[in-house]
Amino acid sequence: MNIYSLTEIEQRELVPGAEVGFVHCESMTLAYWHLEPGASVPEHAHPHEQVVNVIEGIFELTVDGETARLEPGSVVVIPPDASHSGNSVTECRIIDVFHPVREDYR
Repeated sequence: MNIYSLTEIEQRELVPGAEVGFVHCESMTLAYWHLEPGASVPEHAHPHEQVVNVIEGIFELTVDGETARLEPGSVVVIPPDASHSGNSVTECRIIDVFHPVREDYR
């Protein structure tokens, strides 16, 4: 059994105002985000399926040109290769799940 403590996972600032810690499993990657208000994730796409889980705050997510305002309890599935971007309206905590593993984040 692998047990992780989120307080001990290395945090990285991939975009200004957004820190993230990763847990990599055999077939998926989990990303634990803390975003400051106004943090922006630029438009991008990747071959991974992504599941966005908003835990705290308000986050505006745009997927293939469609924008939605997400609140705690919102879950969005982003298909592989879909263009997406986002903006933290308030301070946010978000958990992203990627399949397969994000080797680029190891």
